[in-house]
Amino acid sequence: MVKYKRILLKLSGESLMGKQQYGIDQNRLNDYAEEIASLVQSGVQIGIVIGGGNIFRGLSGAAKGFDRVKGDQMGMLATAINSLALNSALKIHNVKSRVLTAIRMEPIGEYYSKEKAVEYLEKGEVVIISGGTGNPYFTTDTASALRGIEIEADIMLKGTRVDGIYTADPEKNPDAVKFDTISFEEIYNRNLRIMDLTATTMCNDNNLPVLVFNMDKKGNLKKILAGESLGTLVNR
Repeated sequence: MVKYKRILLKLSGESLMGKQQYGIDQNRLNDYAEEIASLVQSGVQIGIVIGGGNIFRGLSGAAKGFDRVKGDQMGMLATAINSLALNSALKIHNVKSRVLTAIRMEPIGEYYSKEKAVEYLEKGEVVIISGGTGNPYFTTDTASALRGIEIEADIMLKGTRVDGIYTADPEKNPDAVKFDTISFEEIYNRNLRIMDLTATTMCNDNNLPVLVFNMDKKGNLKKILAGESLGTLVNR
């Protein structure tokens, strides 16, 4: 028995670096593929959105003088690279998966549509959605919220380097206190930046709960789907 039938898994590009300073750590990628494969075997339908910060981040590029639109487009391409890497890793684990792209780039991936994504999910295939929303000025958090709502996911699982949401950054403040549950309204009031405001508002308005958890700890994803209380649950 699994707690959720269909999920949208948001993975950060930075997490794919593992202990490296840049790029994709093969061991981390394999760990992710193993975890996802175990969920597929349990019958969970999985949509995935991956960031591109391990390769290029549009905002950082803009700060260094890049045109913001071009920088964000470079970031979209970075998400496609990460998506192809995860797709290849899943194939090694005999998991059927497809890369869908928010901007046309056949034969890299199929052009995204809700109908395609849901069709593949119902066939038991993992759907990796790259390219963000396909538009500049939107983050991959917003893309995750949008795709999670579109595919009618039961929950959005946001994999990070920390084990939930805290009153402050636990990596900088040892006195930070972790929340087990928190409402979207309290996130607004406390100005907790777990996602950008657009993504948070979309999840709130469309009643898509978000679970923030440590994806870098092997086994956590499977534990969550088995019903264990991990991370921080955000809902209305």
